[in-house]
Amino acid sequence: MGRKFFVFVLGILMSFQLFAVDLNTASLEELSGLKGIGQGTAEKIIAYRTEKKFSSIEELMQVKGIGQKKFDAIKKDLSI
Repeated sequence: MGRKFFVFVLGILMSFQLFAVDLNTASLEELSGLKGIGQGTAEKIIAYRTEKKFSSIEELMQVKGIGQKKFDAIKKDLSI
């Protein structure tokens, strides 16, 4: 019973974003999980970082489709 409960609680915790998403290493799925970021925008982020690694989270606004409003909505969930 104790192990099942632990696994259950761990599953619930993992469903919430506990850690910031690293713009330089995040997978397509992790990026797509950010509020307002779909698969297409996530692909653009990955394409951008293959050319140039992010040096700040604000640099994300250089990616087409990421403006100030969208950035403000997700900046607390980002890291580099």
